[in-house]
Amino acid sequence: MIPVGDLDVHVLADGPQDGIPVVLLHGFPELAYSWRHQLPVLAAAGYRVLAPDLRGFGQTVRRDGQPTAVEESDAITLTGDVVGLLDALDLEQAILIGHDWGADIAWKTALLHPERISAVAGLSVPYVPRAPAPPIDILRQNIGEDFYIVWIQEPGVADAALDADPRRTLCTTSVWTAGWAADGDEEPPRPAWLTEEELNVYVDAYTRTGFTGGLNLYRNIDRNWEQLAAVDGRTIDQPAFFLTGSRDPVTQFMPHQAMDGQVTDLREVLVVEGAGHWVQQERPDEVNAALLAWLDGLK
Repeated sequence: MIPVGDLDVHVLADGPQDGIPVVLLHGFPELAYSWRHQLPVLAAAGYRVLAPDLRGFGQTVRRDGQPTAVEESDAITLTGDVVGLLDALDLEQAILIGHDWGADIAWKTALLHPERISAVAGLSVPYVPRAPAPPIDILRQNIGEDFYIVWIQEPGVADAALDADPRRTLCTTSVWTAGWAADGDEEPPRPAWLTEEELNVYVDAYTRTGFTGGLNLYRNIDRNWEQLAAVDGRTIDQPAFFLTGSRDPVTQFMPHQAMDGQVTDLREVLVVEGAGHWVQQERPDEVNAALLAWLDGLK
């Protein structure tokens, strides 16, 4: 547990203290535990690896005991948490690797704090430049009210649906929507790439915390759009890498081509054939090999 600003941050750590720092940022509904296959491998290669539970997730808590407010899950606060972690550990710079929402935070930290991030990689979610208008209205008009990001916006509604049965929420192959919420009879099987013990780590954590911490990330999409107006047009210039699965549905509305001209030193885009969204857990050997090749190329 590391004090960072108003938080006590739970961090999984491995590797030599004098190794090049690599910070792994998880997505939703995930935890630092999502990097369990990467931590020992990167550590064995000599990197100092740090995987925090993000604000509002897992064992990371506000020091005053209060729940994370919606307004605390914005880009400025979350990227500030990353920099605060580096400060707490006396690290001048680090390499960031993020998945899903963690990728979004990694890209934005590299954008907003370029002096602290020496290189950046995203899994599943590419860097997407600032939209021409508030994104939620764009999604509402073009995809509809039932699109999951739009449905999530109203506090309390999606929270109650996801909290009702954490195992179902975590195992479903359906998109979270009002229709999904109404189908209370669904009993999805455990994903083949998760053991029962691994699944229970997530079920136990989200049963304890609920899903609101992660849902609040979506509720800050428009606030992030407003905050990033000040850096509109700024590029990400650090050495970068992007990896996704060929079956990842995110590619349908967030294609990696959006990074063209925005991430100026994008050294590779790798598509893992047959992999879905939870790529570093589903296909760890391939992801580990790709990450090590990119990391070693930075030396």
